[in-house]
Amino acid sequence: MLGEERQQAILAAVEQRHSVSVQELMQLLDISESTIRRDLNALDKEGRLVKVHGGAMAIGGSFHVKDDAVEYRKEINREEKIEIARYAAALIKDQDVVYMDAGTTTELMIDYITAKNVIFVTNSFAHAKHLSQKGYTTYILGGEFKPVTEAIVGEEAIISLDKYNFTKGFWGANGVTKGNGFTTPDVKEAMVKKKSMQKTKERYVLCDSSKFGEICSISFAEFKSARIITTKIENNEYRGIKNITEVSV
Repeated sequence: MLGEERQQAILAAVEQRHSVSVQELMQLLDISESTIRRDLNALDKEGRLVKVHGGAMAIGGSFHVKDDAVEYRKEINREEKIEIARYAAALIKDQDVVYMDAGTTTELMIDYITAKNVIFVTNSFAHAKHLSQKGYTTYILGGEFKPVTEAIVGEEAIISLDKYNFTKGFWGANGVTKGNGFTTPDVKEAMVKKKSMQKTKERYVLCDSSKFGEICSISFAEFKSARIITTKIENNEYRGIKNITEVSV
């Protein structure tokens, strides 16, 4: 395949998928990693795509490097989040040991949980208070408090997770793509998400439809590592995928 033909194929893949990883391009075009990276660098310099860590995204795509405040995020796609939360809450059964990630959709789950004798561990003060008020045994991770997302993060939180083994866990994500997996802007928060997922048997990521095709600076898990609970898929690229569950609004 000639250089220009190869680069056109890369641009076509990026345009169709909005974002694509180096590994995906290697498989799609059957060429080496070094060639892909060289082409991505050239196309980025020419302003024909945006090179990101591990791949590329289309011009005009969304790449996020900071979190929005909780107060703002609570009002975005609230109806979708409620339906996702209601479905996710029903997955919790009696005697489960559950990890609940900080986040606006995971917080909405709490009102709909009906299972008994469940133990919860969370990195959110708000979640811990709400769960405790409902009568559940609740543990909160130690560590650094992050005001913007109201989450406990950092090395102490990661160490705190070592002693736990969870039957189920629920996480939020700022962005979801096939190539970059689940992403978030903050490395400290990402590492807590990553560690807690490693300690969990059944993993669920709660994402409203706006999160698909979005990319943040830090990946914390691969796309296929968890079941995604969302509302109706609007992006054709993600329809019919086995680890995505759609709930109706």
